[in-house]
Amino acid sequence: MSKLSLLDLGFFIAETAASPKHVGGLLIFQRPPKAGAGFAKNLYQAYVAATDVKPPFNRVIQFPLGALPHWQAIDKLDMSQHVYFHTLPKAGNDRKALYDFVSRLHTPMLDRSRPLWEVHVIDGLPEGKFALYQKMHHAYADGVTMARWTAEGCSTAPTDMQLTPVWTLKHGAYAGRRNKTNSDLLHMTWKEVTGNTRRFLGIGRLAAMLFLESVKLTKNAIALPFVSSAKTPLTGQVTSGRQFASAGVSMERVNAIRTRTRSTLNHIALTCLDGALRKYLNDQGVELKRPITIQMPVNLRKEGEKTAGNKIGIIQVELSPPTDDPYVRLRNIGYSLRNVRTMVDSVAPEAIESYTIITGLVAQIAEMLQLSNKMPPMGNTLVSNVPGPKEHLYIQGARMDEMHPISTLPPSNLLNITLFSYAGDLYFGLIATDELPNLERLATYIAEAFTELETSVRDAHA
Repeated sequence: MSKLSLLDLGFFIAETAASPKHVGGLLIFQRPPKAGAGFAKNLYQAYVAATDVKPPFNRVIQFPLGALPHWQAIDKLDMSQHVYFHTLPKAGNDRKALYDFVSRLHTPMLDRSRPLWEVHVIDGLPEGKFALYQKMHHAYADGVTMARWTAEGCSTAPTDMQLTPVWTLKHGAYAGRRNKTNSDLLHMTWKEVTGNTRRFLGIGRLAAMLFLESVKLTKNAIALPFVSSAKTPLTGQVTSGRQFASAGVSMERVNAIRTRTRSTLNHIALTCLDGALRKYLNDQGVELKRPITIQMPVNLRKEGEKTAGNKIGIIQVELSPPTDDPYVRLRNIGYSLRNVRTMVDSVAPEAIESYTIITGLVAQIAEMLQLSNKMPPMGNTLVSNVPGPKEHLYIQGARMDEMHPISTLPPSNLLNITLFSYAGDLYFGLIATDELPNLERLATYIAEAFTELETSVRDAHA
């Protein structure tokens, strides 16, 4: 038996059929040069035969009466309930058809009566390609952990034929855990709620920062939640049905701008998103007079820490005031993010975690009461950045060409954007309700905004 952290438990409390709380990834592979057409089907069969399942992939969530929720390990899994095989028809196997199919797989909740993960092998893509779509409950892991586990289930050499499905590997964060009594769990949960001196001091410091921001004595220390009054298509009551789109640029182009402007990857990516979102909103008849506010997850782990579950905080960040100059937008966002980074580093991680829980609870109550269309949202959208492997990964000689993140939707947000770097490319994974119009157009605008930023930076440094 293993306890849940408050953040992990929050994902279950917040989960509904309209707003499931799992995260996923779409991995696109090229068959090995001499492999036959049955390579993907053989891989699926090998996956089904890999029945030595390790934590957390053998754990079921339990909500017992009179006791705290906890994970319970089971002895044997029915692999047919976790690993699936699909073949796209030749008449519908292009990029859009793949994204539409994955969107349908991503829509339903995972069945809580069994371990909360699935892997789908998708064959029939053009040019000898196939895909894996993997789906895992957010209470198992955050994006950083999931990316690390995905890499551990692959090899770094095309000649390595050993198959190591991620669910058969031992993950260090789960090693050596003793069973805990209800008394232990109650004590530890109370400790997480009340915290220690660092938590209380950090909350006080954070509250003071928010107060100073609210009375306009500081700027961009941290953006205030629930202050966006503009009604946009990006926010409202989350409904069932999902759609997925993606944009990508090479890290070579990103690094060229970083070198010229002394910016970070986050500065550049958010500059492109800011421009693309404004153009997209203009298409919908919405012209914002103030900066777009994003919710941004921050990793609260120490350097080298590999804990299980989730250890993240979510803060609000203002992007750039309206401007037609991408270079000015980049400078504005760089200033904002540097101030936010200073603020995060000056506050105890426990305080950021508590702030995340409190603001998330308010937003979740509003969604449960069907008030998200009436209350201001925490922000216009959520944007996260998950670093991925820098080199290509392989499964039995099949090279992974692309690695796309597919996240979940927070309360009141109809769009979530995840940045993911892999093997020399930066991907923008867009997941939204199927009510959000023209998601593919937003993906196109992101690519266009990057080109516009390149031109603006080149002209500024000419």
